[in-house]
Amino acid sequence: MNNAKMIVRAGEEMDVPRRALVIAVATAMQESNLYNYASGVLPESQNYPHQAIGWDHDSVGLFQQRPSTGWGAVGDLMKPEYATRQFLSALLAIPGWQDLPLTVAAQSVQVSAFGWLYAQHEWRANQVVNAILA
Repeated sequence: MNNAKMIVRAGEEMDVPRRALVIAVATAMQESNLYNYASGVLPESQNYPHQAIGWDHDSVGLFQQRPSTGWGAVGDLMKPEYATRQFLSALLAIPGWQDLPLTVAAQSVQVSAFGWLYAQHEWRANQVVNAILA
């Protein structure tokens, strides 16, 4: 729940709509189960605070963003607030993102091999965001 709070707080600082917060939390639920992952293939990432180690290419953090694809520096992506800002900035740049189904909006940012899986987290993400904003 602490990582979900960091996502919501970072989104609030950006003054994004609630829907963006739900999409971000649902995406992190799918990508990392809300754990801040270091990468086993990117040893540098293990020098930063993390809660688990994954082995999916050089993917790191809550959103499993890859430094090699331009998401940012490893040290920055290991910070939940920074990773959230990167995700939300990419989401907000998608024309009409507000009207897209959650799974389409998330997949438009993430380009995952399993893009249809984001939708399963929407109801829980709504509950989590509601609890944090209450």
